[in-house]
Amino acid sequence: MTKRPEEIVLMAESGRLLAGVFAHLDSLNLIGMSTMQVNDLVERFIVDALGARPASKGQYGYAYALNSSRNNVVCHGVPSHTEILQSGDIVNLDITLEKNGYIADSSKTYLVGEVSPAARRLVKVTYEAMWKGIRAVRPGARLGDVGHAIERHARKHGYTVVRDYCGHGIGREMHEPPQVLHWGRPQTGLVLREGMTFTIEPMINQGKHAVRTEDDGWTVVTVDGQLSAQFEHTVAVTRQGVRVLTLRPGETMPIL
Repeated sequence: MTKRPEEIVLMAESGRLLAGVFAHLDSLNLIGMSTMQVNDLVERFIVDALGARPASKGQYGYAYALNSSRNNVVCHGVPSHTEILQSGDIVNLDITLEKNGYIADSSKTYLVGEVSPAARRLVKVTYEAMWKGIRAVRPGARLGDVGHAIERHARKHGYTVVRDYCGHGIGREMHEPPQVLHWGRPQTGLVLREGMTFTIEPMINQGKHAVRTEDDGWTVVTVDGQLSAQFEHTVAVTRQGVRVLTLRPGETMPIL
């Protein structure tokens, strides 16, 4: 479950490359692009520019390099030629990358064009909630501390935390122990130790936390049709606290 220092170095390199994918996406105007166009662009960038592998492609029979989860889609949205990003949308792009045998996993919810204040607020609070969870990571802390920090922040702003999906350990495999819940009670759950690596990836809903899976077997949506947002980073527990392995260029831990 824990990684050796040399493994953390390799995971950090995968994380650095993945952060570069998001930096590339940040430079694009997504309005009018199909989610399949975004997928194909990301796959080419990972393979051709970075010499890496999109780790999601082929995992569990999934055919694409990313998940594109738009508006009321919570997670696992499937790219489509007919789904066109419009001004006012929010869309989460969840991308994994493998280099030298180690995987990094990260996601970001993008504001497409002119987004409503309500949607913008949801995205802001979701980003903050992820960082609340990250700030709770240190040796001797417990996973319940992480989940509690996330849920407390979401509930403070009137939102709910999706309970059907969670973060996960990561390394040579996409999904390793432990499961990282985004809710919980302080001082409960697994004790964190130096060398653990896992994702923190809260999905926060405007309305109820209930979700359902559509007929394609992948796409998860809010039951009430309201918006959902998500952010994700891969982190490592260090002797001093936490290291974010997928930190993006210019991104710093916010003061909350």
